[in-house]
Amino acid sequence: MKRNFPHLSSPIQIGRVTFRNRMFSAPMGGTDITNDGCIGPKSTAFYELRGKGGAAAVTVSECMVHPETDGSHAYHLDTAILNSLASATYTADAISRHGAVPSLELSHSGMYAGTYMTDKSCQHSMHQWGACDTVRPDGVPVKALTEEMLQDIVASYGKTAALAKRAGFQILMIHGGHGWLINQFLSPYFNKRTDKYGGSLENRCRLAVEVLKAVRDAVGPGFPIEFRMSGSELFEGGYDLEEGVRIAQTIEPYVDLIHVSAGTYQRGFGDTHPSMFKEHGCNVYLAAEIKKHVSIPVATIGGLNDPAQMEEIIASGKADIVYMARALLADPFLPRKVMENRENEIVKCLRCFTCMAERAATSTRRCTVNPLIGREIEGCEVQPAPAKKKVLVAGGGPGGLYAAYTAARRGHKVILCEKEAELGGILKSEQALPFKREMYELSNTYALFARNAGVEIRTSVEVTPEYVEKEAPDALIIAVGSQPLVPPIKGLDGDNVIIVNNYYLEKEKVTDQVVVFGGGLAGCECAIHLGQEGKQVHLVEMRTELAPDANVRHRPLLLKEIEKYVTVHTGCRGLEVRPDGVLCETEDKQQILVPGTSVICALGQRSRSALADSLRDSAPFVRVIGDAHRVSTITNAVYEGYHVALDI
Repeated sequence: MKRNFPHLSSPIQIGRVTFRNRMFSAPMGGTDITNDGCIGPKSTAFYELRGKGGAAAVTVSECMVHPETDGSHAYHLDTAILNSLASATYTADAISRHGAVPSLELSHSGMYAGTYMTDKSCQHSMHQWGACDTVRPDGVPVKALTEEMLQDIVASYGKTAALAKRAGFQILMIHGGHGWLINQFLSPYFNKRTDKYGGSLENRCRLAVEVLKAVRDAVGPGFPIEFRMSGSELFEGGYDLEEGVRIAQTIEPYVDLIHVSAGTYQRGFGDTHPSMFKEHGCNVYLAAEIKKHVSIPVATIGGLNDPAQMEEIIASGKADIVYMARALLADPFLPRKVMENRENEIVKCLRCFTCMAERAATSTRRCTVNPLIGREIEGCEVQPAPAKKKVLVAGGGPGGLYAAYTAARRGHKVILCEKEAELGGILKSEQALPFKREMYELSNTYALFARNAGVEIRTSVEVTPEYVEKEAPDALIIAVGSQPLVPPIKGLDGDNVIIVNNYYLEKEKVTDQVVVFGGGLAGCECAIHLGQEGKQVHLVEMRTELAPDANVRHRPLLLKEIEKYVTVHTGCRGLEVRPDGVLCETEDKQQILVPGTSVICALGQRSRSALADSLRDSAPFVRVIGDAHRVSTITNAVYEGYHVALDI
């Protein structure tokens, strides 16, 4: 068999372990972590799916090695904790039985202990230990670790490493990046010590070297040790790439693989986790430069999800391994699809941060494009229905397509009708925004799945009560979506107004001076795009805050882009749209004209509830999903589509 991506698909040996390809699953934290730090069964199933999907290695994250100075609610590995070793062993086995190599990331949060806790009051009450006495930006005091305490932490790395090997993990990742403890010692910004652990680069690397020596003593020769580092901290006062190279060279004698990431979690979340506003692979240059100066394998990471790009990275020698995290939530089977030349079936990560926002909000995990995520323990295989039925799906947006695809996989006869000529629903509008192109492409991927599963797709067909009566389905799934909210504001029906959903059809009409009317998520993203095109953009929002409908991880990065490209007018109520702009009333009742010769109307969506109501009694089984049920997110539409198909 000739593989389309031969370099990406080739095995690699690290230490005495052979990995089946160059695609590794990056560290991702669990959800059902027990009170005493054991890996819960939901998390075991979460990691197992990545092994089943073809990743060469799957990294379980994070195991905190020294609870006495790091109270983070993360994994612990300690024989004194009932079920600790057992849960780790079950997890390693769940990964390895699918041919993947189980990896465990060992870490210490240092001065940022408790970052992932949802109870921030608990986080702030913890004793925080770091390189130096200081006060965190959020006001929490930090105490300097003594040399005696550091030696105890070093010993704990060795002890935990030995237990990890005993549990069946076959490679260990030592986390030395992202602003956690080892990075705090490496960094001239965090580390102001005057003893043997501070000052010179050699001294700042001392803790990392001692840790790696302790781990090697614990696991023995030939056992792969990986060091994860930030190639550059990417902020003023932190170390740059030139010093990152020297850190890698200092570490090299003690490890088998250098994993190069970027930035620090606390000071550069969007660098460590590249958003949709950044280029895919924006951090690869860091690994590529470090690889020039070391003789051991180097791994890269950062917004990678395209096999062609990843193939080029390996083939050109920029890195030896590519890591993916969010991409393997969107499609855990991405590596298998690459190996099997099925790259057209890959569901691309949108970099929307739903996964991380959900974890921050509820300590669970979800994915916009994959309804299985966080619920893997419930089963990932779609079971045949006990009785085959005729299913009619009204609406060809993401929810309707996923419902049709899933119902067909269960053996039902499925017809999907879309009243417009093109599938995709509201996702069609995303094709005009380059940083949201993958959201538009999602509907094409789902449509491919549906057709391959046997769904009959009928476009330019509207589902009415009469149409349902004629087809006589056993089940009707109503996924007719939502429509733009266009209030009766004078001039909003003018020739200079474009509804944001239709921007992709009418973008040539937009002049160089634009007012985006509505500061929700859709309006903000459109405004950013127009600003990136070089247009003069004003954004009008009646509320005092922009994009309250954006998730907690995406919103701060969105607002940074707004600052670059857009003039913002919050607390302004639109009164009238004129040829030269939008007349607004401010909070203090003053009238101002926000200038612009084109107006983008982005005032929200409303459910097509009247259409949904007209169809509710059309079939024995009827379910309304997605925006037709309640204006919400793609996440909910896909999730509801998947589960309604399981209910039929």
